[in-house]
Amino acid sequence: MQLSSSTIQPSALLRLLGVILAIGMWLCGCVAEVSIQGADPRPNVLILLMDDQQADTIAALGNRVLKTPNLDRLVADGVSFDTAYMQGGFNPATCVPSRAMLLSGRPLFQIDERLTDDQTWPAKFGESSYETFVSGKWHNGEPSLIASFQRGKKIFSGGMTNPMRAPLSDIVDGKLTPTSVSATHACTAFADAAIDFLKQPRSQPFLCYVAFDGPHDPHVVPHEFPVHYDPEAVPLPKAFLPQHPWDNGEMSIRDEMLLARPRDPNATKRMIADYYRYVSFLDQEIGRILDTLAESNAAENTIVVFASDSGVALGRHGLVGKQNLYEHSLRVPLILSGPGIPRGKQSEALVYTYDIFPTLGRLCGVTGPDSSGGIDFSPAFRDPKWSHREFLIFAYKNVQRAIRDDRWKLIQYPLVGKNQLFDLKTDPEETNNLVDQSAYSDHVERLYQKLLKEIPETADRPRKPPSPPNRRGVRPPPPPRRS
Repeated sequence: MQLSSSTIQPSALLRLLGVILAIGMWLCGCVAEVSIQGADPRPNVLILLMDDQQADTIAALGNRVLKTPNLDRLVADGVSFDTAYMQGGFNPATCVPSRAMLLSGRPLFQIDERLTDDQTWPAKFGESSYETFVSGKWHNGEPSLIASFQRGKKIFSGGMTNPMRAPLSDIVDGKLTPTSVSATHACTAFADAAIDFLKQPRSQPFLCYVAFDGPHDPHVVPHEFPVHYDPEAVPLPKAFLPQHPWDNGEMSIRDEMLLARPRDPNATKRMIADYYRYVSFLDQEIGRILDTLAESNAAENTIVVFASDSGVALGRHGLVGKQNLYEHSLRVPLILSGPGIPRGKQSEALVYTYDIFPTLGRLCGVTGPDSSGGIDFSPAFRDPKWSHREFLIFAYKNVQRAIRDDRWKLIQYPLVGKNQLFDLKTDPEETNNLVDQSAYSDHVERLYQKLLKEIPETADRPRKPPSPPNRRGVRPPPPPRRS
């Protein structure tokens, strides 16, 4: 039977055209869906980790002496966390456990500082089709480095060194292979490696981890770097003391030998001026990385994380190093910027640095190691008052324990029978010890009971057999040692 246009009714023709149009739209939708699914829309991640950078060493967050224009723009572009902390360590080189916590998402009492192969978040990013890259300081064991990152350039495998002559290695054929001694400042070499990586074309999202080894001492900066700080113009910290009022259990460590005791104010100011110059130099290197990212195709889809593995005392409380549980050594800078993150905001959430990767996992659709114990803090991006923890606990070896909530902080020195209570709202520098004032005894008891409950007994490694329990089942601290 032969059909002609006269044999098809107008209504039937309209229905036929509608079916053809619907089929065409469906086919277009399928093509579009395939196109969307063929591209990976997940954000890239750039992590910039400092070594011993205090939380208050960013101009935009209130430091009126420092020049940090590139960190200032990160503050303007993202969310800054005012109460971010590393949790302490059972090793005087607290950067080792701090970085182990960060990379594994595990708390202090559950980490192995020499990370095992299956413990790291970067490894899980790699398993989730991310291209993973590392440059900079690494001292958590070579096997975990190789297991965590697919690629790596200009890696310093160690704790501290002269940054102008740092031994550097690359990941070559699945092995950490020595390649050179840095011909420039190590932090410049790390930044150069990150810049080269960011310039490369790619078809998958990336995780780029840049671990600087500054401003950790020695405070060496290239001679030609133009920024200088006059020690006379650098104010002493409000918490400066010539010496700590008692033996805190770690008074003879290397860090505490960097300045003579009692601490001379002028020598302390010179150390701070050198430290500030180092921070400004690192700010310059960070700026080069950020400029490269801004000029790349990844600029609009990259989460940038800036943090430090610890702070450092530099004269506060008569101390120089970070082997203590004061705010200046525990609290660290933490800034996140990128897609979905508000600009120019500050958060009061109580967070640990080992919460960073669980948060990135949530934002990037990556499932972390089963052993990860950190908590996603991304709700803080929407609500500056949000906090997922009521308190934080800290420990240093078997000589110091601490706990803080949203206002109060208790520090214990169990081997010498000393305690401190600070009101962080009115006394953020921790200069006024309230522990012996009866008006604050409720806060002392409340925090003390929480601390006993939260810190596992297995983490307590006393130098001598513990005292028998008292009637409440709580071991009293040993009696004070004689001087």
